[in-house]
Amino acid sequence: MSLLKHKLIRSVTPLLWRGTGGEVRINPFSIFFLSVAISFFLYSFTQPSQLNVETIFQKVDANYKSALSKVPSTTSYPRTYSENSVVRVESKDWTSGFFPGCLWYMYEFSKDPAWRKKAEAWTIGLEKEKNNTRTHDLGFILYNSFGNGFRLTQDQHYKEVLLKGAKSLASRYNPTVGCIRSWNHGDWTYPVIVDNMMNLELLFWAAKNSSDKTFYSIAVSHAKATMKNHFRKNGSSYHVVDYNPKTGEVISRTTATGFGDESTWARGQAWGLYGFTMTYRETNDTVFLNHAEKIAHYFIKFLPKNKIPYWDFDAPNIPDELQDASAAAIAASALIELSQYSKKNSALYFKTAEEILKTLSSSAYFSPESTQGNFLIVHGVGHKPKKQEVDVPLIYTDYYFIEAMLRYRATMR
Repeated sequence: MSLLKHKLIRSVTPLLWRGTGGEVRINPFSIFFLSVAISFFLYSFTQPSQLNVETIFQKVDANYKSALSKVPSTTSYPRTYSENSVVRVESKDWTSGFFPGCLWYMYEFSKDPAWRKKAEAWTIGLEKEKNNTRTHDLGFILYNSFGNGFRLTQDQHYKEVLLKGAKSLASRYNPTVGCIRSWNHGDWTYPVIVDNMMNLELLFWAAKNSSDKTFYSIAVSHAKATMKNHFRKNGSSYHVVDYNPKTGEVISRTTATGFGDESTWARGQAWGLYGFTMTYRETNDTVFLNHAEKIAHYFIKFLPKNKIPYWDFDAPNIPDELQDASAAAIAASALIELSQYSKKNSALYFKTAEEILKTLSSSAYFSPESTQGNFLIVHGVGHKPKKQEVDVPLIYTDYYFIEAMLRYRATMR
Protein backbone atom coordinates (compact mmCIF):
# COMPACT_ATOMS: atom_id res chain seq x y z
CA MET A 1 0.00 0.00 0.00
CA SER A 2 2.95 2.36 0.56
CA LEU A 3 3.53 2.65 -3.19
CA LEU A 4 -0.11 3.51 -3.79
CA LYS A 5 0.03 6.15 -1.09
CA HIS A 6 3.09 7.65 -2.74
CA LYS A 7 1.36 7.79 -6.11
CA LEU A 8 -1.74 9.38 -4.59
CA ILE A 9 0.25 12.04 -2.80
CA ARG A 10 1.95 12.99 -6.04
CA SER A 11 -1.34 13.20 -7.94
CA VAL A 12 -3.48 15.17 -5.48
CA THR A 13 -4.52 18.59 -6.81
CA PRO A 14 -2.58 21.43 -5.14
CA LEU A 15 -4.47 22.89 -2.20
CA LEU A 16 -3.70 26.50 -3.04
CA TRP A 17 -3.61 28.64 -6.14
CA ARG A 18 -3.20 32.33 -6.95
CA GLY A 19 -6.03 34.49 -8.12
CA THR A 20 -5.85 37.08 -10.93
CA GLY A 21 -4.66 39.70 -8.49
CA GLY A 22 -1.94 37.50 -7.12
CA GLU A 23 -3.83 36.69 -3.93
CA VAL A 24 -3.66 33.14 -2.55
CA ARG A 25 -6.95 31.26 -2.67
CA ILE A 26 -8.09 27.78 -1.74
CA ASN A 27 -8.44 25.56 -4.79
CA PRO A 28 -12.15 24.64 -4.87
CA PHE A 29 -11.29 21.15 -6.14
CA SER A 30 -8.86 20.53 -3.29
CA ILE A 31 -11.57 19.74 -0.75
CA PHE A 32 -12.78 16.85 -2.88
CA PHE A 33 -9.30 15.48 -3.55
CA LEU A 34 -8.25 15.93 0.05
CA SER A 35 -11.26 13.98 1.26
CA VAL A 36 -10.41 11.18 -1.16
CA ALA A 37 -6.82 11.15 0.07
CA ILE A 38 -7.85 11.06 3.73
CA SER A 39 -10.29 8.22 3.06
CA PHE A 40 -7.59 6.31 1.22
CA PHE A 41 -5.10 6.73 4.06
CA LEU A 42 -7.61 5.65 6.66
CA TYR A 43 -8.53 2.61 4.60
CA SER A 44 -4.94 1.60 3.90
CA PHE A 45 -3.89 1.86 7.52
CA THR A 46 -6.78 -0.31 8.69
CA GLN A 47 -6.48 -3.02 6.04
CA PRO A 48 -4.10 -5.88 6.79
CA SER A 49 -1.47 -6.91 4.27
CA GLN A 50 -2.55 -9.73 2.02
CA LEU A 51 0.64 -11.56 2.96
CA ASN A 52 1.73 -12.51 6.45
CA VAL A 53 5.46 -12.54 5.84
CA GLU A 54 6.41 -13.88 9.26
CA THR A 55 4.01 -16.81 9.01
CA ILE A 56 5.20 -17.69 5.52
CA PHE A 57 8.84 -17.66 6.61
CA GLN A 58 7.99 -19.89 9.56
CA LYS A 59 6.77 -22.44 7.02
CA VAL A 60 9.90 -21.97 4.90
CA ASP A 61 12.01 -22.46 8.00
CA ALA A 62 10.25 -25.70 8.88
CA ASN A 63 10.42 -27.12 5.35
CA TYR A 64 14.09 -26.35 4.83
CA LYS A 65 15.17 -27.59 8.24
CA SER A 66 13.38 -30.82 7.46
CA ALA A 67 15.07 -30.97 4.05
CA LEU A 68 18.51 -30.44 5.58
CA SER A 69 17.96 -33.29 8.01
CA LYS A 70 17.52 -35.72 5.12
CA VAL A 71 20.29 -34.83 2.68
CA PRO A 72 23.08 -37.31 1.94
CA SER A 73 25.82 -34.70 1.38
CA THR A 74 26.45 -31.01 0.79
CA THR A 75 27.56 -31.64 -2.80
CA SER A 76 24.36 -33.32 -3.98
CA TYR A 77 22.07 -30.42 -4.82
CA PRO A 78 18.27 -30.79 -4.79
CA ARG A 79 16.67 -29.85 -8.10
CA THR A 80 13.16 -31.32 -8.11
CA TYR A 81 10.93 -34.05 -6.68
CA SER A 82 9.87 -36.96 -8.84
CA GLU A 83 8.48 -40.44 -8.21
CA ASN A 84 8.52 -39.94 -4.45
CA SER A 85 12.16 -38.96 -4.23
CA VAL A 86 14.30 -35.83 -4.41
CA VAL A 87 16.25 -35.51 -7.66
CA ARG A 88 19.78 -34.29 -6.93
CA VAL A 89 22.44 -32.91 -9.26
CA GLU A 90 26.16 -32.20 -9.31
CA SER A 91 27.71 -28.76 -9.02
CA LYS A 92 27.96 -28.31 -12.80
CA ASP A 93 24.18 -28.44 -13.22
CA TRP A 94 22.63 -25.05 -13.93
CA THR A 95 20.35 -25.37 -10.88
CA SER A 96 23.03 -26.22 -8.31
CA GLY A 97 23.35 -22.70 -6.89
CA PHE A 98 19.70 -22.25 -5.99
CA PHE A 99 19.57 -24.39 -2.85
CA PRO A 100 22.61 -22.68 -1.25
CA GLY A 101 21.02 -19.40 -2.32
CA CYS A 102 17.84 -20.30 -0.45
CA LEU A 103 19.89 -20.98 2.66
CA TRP A 104 21.60 -17.61 2.37
CA TYR A 105 18.19 -15.95 2.08
CA MET A 106 17.07 -17.73 5.23
CA TYR A 107 20.13 -16.36 6.98
CA GLU A 108 19.34 -12.89 5.65
CA PHE A 109 15.79 -13.13 6.98
CA SER A 110 16.55 -14.66 10.37
CA LYS A 111 20.10 -13.45 11.13
CA ASP A 112 20.48 -16.88 12.75
CA PRO A 113 24.14 -18.05 12.64
CA ALA A 114 22.92 -21.62 12.19
CA TRP A 115 21.51 -20.72 8.77
CA ARG A 116 24.79 -19.04 7.83
CA LYS A 117 26.70 -22.17 8.78
CA LYS A 118 24.45 -24.31 6.60
CA ALA A 119 24.70 -21.86 3.70
CA GLU A 120 28.49 -21.84 3.91
CA ALA A 121 28.63 -25.63 3.94
CA TRP A 122 26.46 -25.90 0.84
CA THR A 123 28.21 -23.08 -1.01
CA ILE A 124 31.80 -24.27 -0.84
CA GLY A 125 31.10 -27.37 -2.94
CA LEU A 126 30.39 -25.13 -5.95
CA GLU A 127 33.80 -23.46 -5.96
CA LYS A 128 35.33 -25.60 -8.70
CA GLU A 129 32.76 -24.22 -11.15
CA LYS A 130 34.64 -20.93 -11.17
CA ASN A 131 36.87 -22.51 -13.81
CA ASN A 132 34.01 -23.87 -15.91
CA THR A 133 34.11 -22.20 -19.33
CA ARG A 134 31.65 -24.64 -20.91
CA THR A 135 28.51 -23.10 -19.45
CA HIS A 136 26.81 -19.72 -19.52
CA ASP A 137 25.02 -20.50 -16.26
CA LEU A 138 27.75 -19.35 -13.89
CA GLY A 139 25.49 -16.58 -12.69
CA PHE A 140 22.93 -19.09 -11.52
CA ILE A 141 25.59 -21.39 -10.08
CA LEU A 142 27.95 -18.90 -8.45
CA TYR A 143 26.17 -15.58 -8.02
CA ASN A 144 23.16 -17.10 -6.27
CA SER A 145 25.48 -18.90 -3.84
CA PHE A 146 28.80 -17.10 -3.47
CA GLY A 147 27.23 -13.81 -4.52
CA ASN A 148 24.63 -13.84 -1.78
CA GLY A 149 27.27 -15.12 0.61
CA PHE A 150 29.62 -12.25 -0.17
CA ARG A 151 26.83 -9.69 0.07
CA LEU A 152 25.89 -10.92 3.53
CA THR A 153 29.35 -11.71 4.98
CA GLN A 154 31.94 -9.82 2.89
CA ASP A 155 34.06 -12.98 2.88
CA GLN A 156 37.01 -12.10 0.61
CA HIS A 157 37.44 -15.67 -0.54
CA TYR A 158 33.94 -15.54 -1.96
CA LYS A 159 34.94 -12.42 -3.86
CA GLU A 160 37.91 -14.23 -5.41
CA VAL A 161 35.69 -17.10 -6.52
CA LEU A 162 33.18 -14.73 -8.09
CA LEU A 163 35.79 -12.77 -10.01
CA LYS A 164 37.31 -15.96 -11.42
CA GLY A 165 33.84 -17.17 -12.34
CA ALA A 166 33.11 -13.87 -14.10
CA LYS A 167 36.26 -14.32 -16.21
CA SER A 168 35.15 -17.81 -17.16
CA LEU A 169 31.73 -16.49 -18.16
CA ALA A 170 33.24 -13.61 -20.14
CA SER A 171 35.36 -16.08 -22.11
CA ARG A 172 32.19 -17.17 -23.89
CA TYR A 173 31.62 -13.71 -25.35
CA ASN A 174 31.91 -13.11 -29.09
CA PRO A 175 32.34 -9.38 -29.91
CA THR A 176 31.09 -9.87 -33.47
CA VAL A 177 27.80 -11.30 -32.22
CA GLY A 178 27.81 -9.04 -29.18
CA CYS A 179 26.59 -11.88 -26.95
CA ILE A 180 27.75 -14.62 -24.63
CA ARG A 181 27.17 -18.04 -26.15
CA SER A 182 24.62 -20.09 -24.26
CA TRP A 183 24.84 -23.75 -25.24
CA ASN A 184 27.54 -25.97 -26.68
CA HIS A 185 25.07 -28.69 -27.64
CA GLY A 186 22.38 -29.00 -30.29
CA ASP A 187 22.25 -28.18 -33.98
CA TRP A 188 22.61 -24.45 -33.51
CA THR A 189 25.68 -22.51 -34.68
CA TYR A 190 25.92 -19.88 -31.94
CA PRO A 191 22.80 -20.14 -29.75
CA VAL A 192 21.82 -17.44 -27.27
CA ILE A 193 18.80 -18.03 -25.03
CA VAL A 194 16.75 -15.36 -23.30
CA ASP A 195 17.61 -17.05 -19.97
CA ASN A 196 21.17 -15.80 -20.39
CA MET A 197 20.08 -12.32 -19.31
CA MET A 198 20.09 -13.64 -15.75
CA ASN A 199 23.80 -14.39 -15.78
CA LEU A 200 24.75 -10.81 -16.59
CA GLU A 201 24.37 -9.87 -12.93
CA LEU A 202 27.62 -11.69 -12.18
CA LEU A 203 29.41 -9.57 -14.79
CA PHE A 204 27.95 -6.32 -13.49
CA TRP A 205 29.04 -7.30 -9.99
CA ALA A 206 32.56 -8.12 -11.22
CA ALA A 207 32.87 -4.74 -12.93
CA LYS A 208 32.02 -2.97 -9.66
CA ASN A 209 34.35 -5.14 -7.60
CA SER A 210 37.42 -5.10 -9.82
CA SER A 211 39.38 -2.77 -12.05
CA ASP A 212 38.30 -4.67 -15.17
CA LYS A 213 35.45 -2.73 -16.78
CA THR A 214 35.32 -5.18 -19.69
CA PHE A 215 32.80 -7.11 -17.63
CA TYR A 216 30.45 -4.13 -17.78
CA SER A 217 30.80 -3.59 -21.52
CA ILE A 218 30.18 -7.28 -22.24
CA ALA A 219 27.04 -7.29 -20.10
CA VAL A 220 25.66 -4.15 -21.76
CA SER A 221 26.48 -5.46 -25.23
CA HIS A 222 24.70 -8.73 -24.51
CA ALA A 223 21.64 -6.93 -23.13
CA LYS A 224 21.39 -4.63 -26.16
CA ALA A 225 21.69 -7.50 -28.64
CA THR A 226 19.09 -9.51 -26.72
CA MET A 227 16.74 -6.53 -26.63
CA LYS A 228 17.10 -6.13 -30.40
CA ASN A 229 16.90 -9.75 -31.50
CA HIS A 230 14.96 -11.70 -28.88
CA PHE A 231 11.83 -9.55 -28.62
CA ARG A 232 8.88 -8.86 -30.85
CA LYS A 233 7.25 -5.46 -31.17
CA ASN A 234 4.54 -6.41 -28.66
CA GLY A 235 7.11 -7.18 -25.94
CA SER A 236 6.92 -10.95 -26.20
CA SER A 237 10.11 -13.00 -26.43
CA TYR A 238 11.72 -15.70 -28.50
CA HIS A 239 13.52 -18.41 -26.58
CA VAL A 240 16.57 -19.14 -28.77
CA VAL A 241 18.30 -16.88 -31.26
CA ASP A 242 21.00 -18.54 -33.38
CA TYR A 243 23.75 -16.30 -34.74
CA ASN A 244 26.44 -16.54 -37.37
CA PRO A 245 29.56 -16.13 -35.20
CA LYS A 246 31.58 -14.73 -38.12
CA THR A 247 29.14 -12.03 -39.20
CA GLY A 248 26.86 -11.54 -36.19
CA GLU A 249 23.77 -12.02 -38.36
CA VAL A 250 20.72 -13.81 -37.00
CA ILE A 251 20.30 -17.26 -38.54
CA SER A 252 17.06 -18.25 -36.84
CA ARG A 253 14.68 -17.61 -33.96
CA THR A 254 13.33 -20.79 -32.39
CA THR A 255 12.36 -22.43 -29.12
CA ALA A 256 13.66 -25.37 -27.14
CA THR A 257 11.38 -25.34 -24.11
CA GLY A 258 8.31 -23.47 -25.33
CA PHE A 259 5.30 -24.59 -27.37
CA GLY A 260 6.56 -23.34 -30.73
CA ASP A 261 9.10 -21.09 -32.43
CA GLU A 262 6.63 -18.20 -32.59
CA SER A 263 5.11 -18.77 -29.16
CA THR A 264 6.04 -17.01 -25.93
CA TRP A 265 7.38 -19.41 -23.32
CA ALA A 266 6.31 -18.08 -19.92
CA ARG A 267 9.50 -18.68 -18.00
CA GLY A 268 11.52 -17.13 -20.82
CA GLN A 269 9.33 -14.03 -20.60
CA ALA A 270 9.96 -13.96 -16.85
CA TRP A 271 13.72 -14.32 -17.34
CA GLY A 272 13.63 -11.36 -19.69
CA LEU A 273 11.56 -9.28 -17.28
CA TYR A 274 13.94 -9.99 -14.42
CA GLY A 275 17.08 -9.58 -16.53
CA PHE A 276 16.22 -6.20 -18.01
CA THR A 277 14.99 -4.85 -14.69
CA MET A 278 18.34 -5.84 -13.18
CA THR A 279 20.20 -4.34 -16.15
CA TYR A 280 18.45 -1.02 -15.61
CA ARG A 281 19.44 -1.13 -11.95
CA GLU A 282 23.09 -1.67 -12.91
CA THR A 283 23.27 0.85 -15.77
CA ASN A 284 20.62 3.48 -14.98
CA ASP A 285 19.91 3.50 -18.73
CA THR A 286 16.21 4.16 -19.30
CA VAL A 287 16.33 2.18 -22.54
CA PHE A 288 16.47 -0.95 -20.39
CA LEU A 289 13.79 0.33 -18.02
CA ASN A 290 11.40 1.00 -20.89
CA HIS A 291 12.08 -2.45 -22.29
CA ALA A 292 11.49 -4.11 -18.91
CA GLU A 293 8.14 -2.34 -18.67
CA LYS A 294 7.19 -3.48 -22.16
CA ILE A 295 7.98 -7.08 -21.19
CA ALA A 296 6.03 -6.66 -17.95
CA HIS A 297 2.90 -5.42 -19.68
CA TYR A 298 2.84 -8.38 -22.05
CA PHE A 299 3.30 -10.74 -19.10
CA ILE A 300 0.58 -9.13 -17.01
CA LYS A 301 -1.90 -8.77 -19.88
CA PHE A 302 -2.30 -12.51 -20.33
CA LEU A 303 -2.30 -13.67 -16.72
CA PRO A 304 -5.34 -15.67 -15.58
CA LYS A 305 -7.35 -14.76 -12.50
CA ASN A 306 -4.94 -16.42 -10.02
CA LYS A 307 -1.99 -14.61 -11.68
CA ILE A 308 0.00 -17.78 -12.38
CA PRO A 309 0.86 -17.86 -16.10
CA TYR A 310 0.19 -20.81 -18.33
CA TRP A 311 3.47 -22.52 -19.16
CA ASP A 312 3.40 -20.92 -22.60
CA PHE A 313 1.29 -17.87 -23.38
CA ASP A 314 0.39 -19.43 -26.74
CA ALA A 315 -0.21 -23.01 -25.59
CA PRO A 316 -3.08 -24.41 -27.69
CA ASN A 317 -5.50 -25.60 -25.00
CA ILE A 318 -5.71 -22.61 -22.65
CA PRO A 319 -7.41 -22.61 -20.14
CA ASP A 320 -6.86 -26.37 -19.99
CA GLU A 321 -3.08 -26.01 -19.88
CA LEU A 322 -0.62 -26.30 -17.02
CA GLN A 323 0.28 -23.15 -15.15
CA ASP A 324 3.92 -22.57 -14.28
CA ALA A 325 4.75 -21.58 -10.71
CA SER A 326 8.41 -21.06 -11.60
CA ALA A 327 7.61 -18.33 -14.12
CA ALA A 328 5.27 -16.75 -11.58
CA ALA A 329 7.89 -16.65 -8.81
CA ILE A 330 10.57 -15.17 -11.07
CA ALA A 331 8.16 -12.53 -12.35
CA ALA A 332 6.94 -11.64 -8.85
CA SER A 333 10.47 -10.90 -7.69
CA ALA A 334 11.17 -8.87 -10.82
CA LEU A 335 7.92 -6.91 -10.60
CA ILE A 336 8.57 -5.87 -7.01
CA GLU A 337 11.92 -4.44 -8.05
CA LEU A 338 10.50 -2.86 -11.19
CA SER A 339 7.79 -1.20 -9.11
CA GLN A 340 10.53 0.80 -7.40
CA TYR A 341 11.77 2.25 -10.70
CA SER A 342 8.60 2.88 -12.71
CA LYS A 343 7.08 6.36 -12.57
CA LYS A 344 3.72 5.43 -14.06
CA ASN A 345 3.13 1.77 -13.31
CA SER A 346 4.61 1.07 -9.89
CA ALA A 347 1.25 0.32 -8.26
CA LEU A 348 0.28 -2.10 -11.04
CA TYR A 349 3.55 -4.00 -10.80
CA PHE A 350 3.50 -4.21 -7.03
CA LYS A 351 -0.14 -5.27 -6.89
CA THR A 352 0.43 -7.98 -9.50
CA ALA A 353 3.46 -9.30 -7.63
CA GLU A 354 1.50 -9.33 -4.37
CA GLU A 355 -1.33 -11.29 -6.00
CA ILE A 356 1.15 -13.81 -7.42
CA LEU A 357 2.74 -14.29 -4.02
CA LYS A 358 -0.65 -14.64 -2.39
CA THR A 359 -1.49 -17.50 -4.75
CA LEU A 360 1.91 -19.17 -4.40
CA SER A 361 1.69 -19.06 -0.60
CA SER A 362 -1.82 -20.54 -0.61
CA SER A 363 -2.59 -24.21 -0.03
CA ALA A 364 -3.01 -24.66 -3.78
CA TYR A 365 0.73 -24.14 -4.34
CA PHE A 366 2.60 -24.13 -1.02
CA SER A 367 3.36 -27.68 0.07
CA PRO A 368 3.06 -28.71 3.73
CA GLU A 369 6.17 -29.66 5.69
CA SER A 370 7.62 -33.11 4.94
CA THR A 371 5.74 -33.44 1.66
CA GLN A 372 7.02 -33.02 -1.90
CA GLY A 373 10.59 -33.58 -0.71
CA ASN A 374 10.34 -30.46 1.44
CA PHE A 375 10.30 -28.17 -1.57
CA LEU A 376 8.13 -25.13 -0.97
CA ILE A 377 6.17 -24.53 -4.16
CA VAL A 378 4.53 -27.13 -6.39
CA HIS A 379 3.19 -26.99 -9.97
CA GLY A 380 6.35 -25.88 -11.73
CA VAL A 381 6.89 -26.71 -15.40
CA GLY A 382 10.44 -27.46 -16.50
CA HIS A 383 10.52 -28.83 -20.05
CA LYS A 384 7.02 -29.71 -21.22
CA PRO A 385 7.86 -30.55 -24.87
CA LYS A 386 10.20 -33.29 -23.63
CA LYS A 387 7.86 -34.21 -20.76
CA GLN A 388 10.61 -33.51 -18.24
CA GLU A 389 9.91 -31.94 -14.82
CA VAL A 390 6.27 -31.28 -15.58
CA ASP A 391 3.92 -30.19 -12.78
CA VAL A 392 6.55 -30.65 -10.06
CA PRO A 393 8.34 -28.54 -7.46
CA LEU A 394 11.52 -26.91 -8.78
CA ILE A 395 14.33 -25.49 -6.69
CA TYR A 396 14.47 -22.26 -8.68
CA THR A 397 10.78 -21.67 -7.96
CA ASP A 398 11.61 -21.81 -4.25
CA TYR A 399 14.59 -19.48 -4.68
CA TYR A 400 12.69 -16.71 -6.46
CA PHE A 401 9.68 -17.12 -4.18
CA ILE A 402 11.87 -16.55 -1.10
CA GLU A 403 13.66 -13.66 -2.82
CA ALA A 404 10.33 -12.10 -3.75
CA MET A 405 9.11 -12.41 -0.17
CA LEU A 406 12.26 -10.66 1.10
CA ARG A 407 11.76 -7.88 -1.43
CA TYR A 408 8.10 -7.64 -0.50
CA ARG A 409 8.97 -7.31 3.18
CA ALA A 410 11.56 -4.61 2.44
CA THR A 411 9.06 -2.65 0.33
CA MET A 412 6.28 -2.85 2.91
CA ARG A 413 8.45 -1.50 5.72
